[in-house]
Amino acid sequence: MKLTVNKNLFENIITAMQPFLEKKDASSITSHIYFEANEKLILKATDFEMGLEAVIDNVNITENGKATVSGSNLLNMIRRLKNEDLNIQTIDDFLHITQNKSSFKLPMFDANEYPAFPKYENLNILQIDTNNFIESIKKITPSIDNNNPKYELNGALIDIKEDIVNFVSTDTKRLSVVKIDNFTNNPMNLIIPKKAIIEIQKLFFDEATIKYDEVHLVINNNNITFFTKLINGKFPDYDRIIPKNFKTLFEVEKDVLIEGIKLVTSIKPHIKLDFTKEFINFETIDDDIEAKTQIPTSLDVTENITIAINSKYVIDFLSSIKENKMEIGFNDNKLPICLKENNFITIVMPIVLGK
Repeated sequence: MKLTVNKNLFENIITAMQPFLEKKDASSITSHIYFEANEKLILKATDFEMGLEAVIDNVNITENGKATVSGSNLLNMIRRLKNEDLNIQTIDDFLHITQNKSSFKLPMFDANEYPAFPKYENLNILQIDTNNFIESIKKITPSIDNNNPKYELNGALIDIKEDIVNFVSTDTKRLSVVKIDNFTNNPMNLIIPKKAIIEIQKLFFDEATIKYDEVHLVINNNNITFFTKLINGKFPDYDRIIPKNFKTLFEVEKDVLIEGIKLVTSIKPHIKLDFTKEFINFETIDDDIEAKTQIPTSLDVTENITIAINSKYVIDFLSSIKENKMEIGFNDNKLPICLKENNFITIVMPIVLGK
């Protein structure tokens, strides 16, 4: 294999592939990036659970071939070089990279032993606009759990129903749901791992094709193909957690909540919110620290409402919405609270205050 490639373009792709590499075992071939030069340069990285394939069209190939090389070592080396073309060549069992008077030699593994990527030809197409898909998973990402013994909670559910698609996540203290209309997709449940959810948001910004079966989710555009294994499990019955109606549902300005929360939660996140017709009172509820503030506003409430809550959950919700107006649904200070903006809701378990 022998080729010349733009350094910046090459470095960007190698950087994007780092999360897909085996980190703990440098002797594993999945710690390597796969190269294949044949009219185009194809690069692949996978840890078996996720994978990324990228194609570089703008490359000068003078000799076809295959190679693998340590992804982390390759990136560390490339970062030291200038923004000029790189010359890449395989000689015996080494990958040689040169630029002007600089040269590097990295050991390779047998490229023929590199793991095969899943076949994508016969997968179902998820008929959802890419921007809609990305926006939906972005909103529910903060509520995905980490290292839960119930493995399915470490991912996001895409629940495809007859007339609606629900994007769902929960960390058992809160539940987030985004609802979008379904016109053509057949009913199906997909649970996507959190790591994959995060990488999808980094990789795709324009139109892409989203495909799936019972084992894999695949997203690709002209030059990038991403795949992840789906989580095999049964997601909790989230519908029963969402209150069917509320004793009080009132509108609040996002900016007012953010201002008050940030003033009183510099150290501890647990706060008490008192909503009245003319004010919102913000107060910490930790024994060793006291912080209070009051912000004037106008609320459509018939009686004072007190909510104790982890402010992080509120800030996560507020950071995900675009409108300045949102709604709070309330039944009782010991029952779940609903934060709502258009088709996005977060149900939060309250902190029960002592007598």
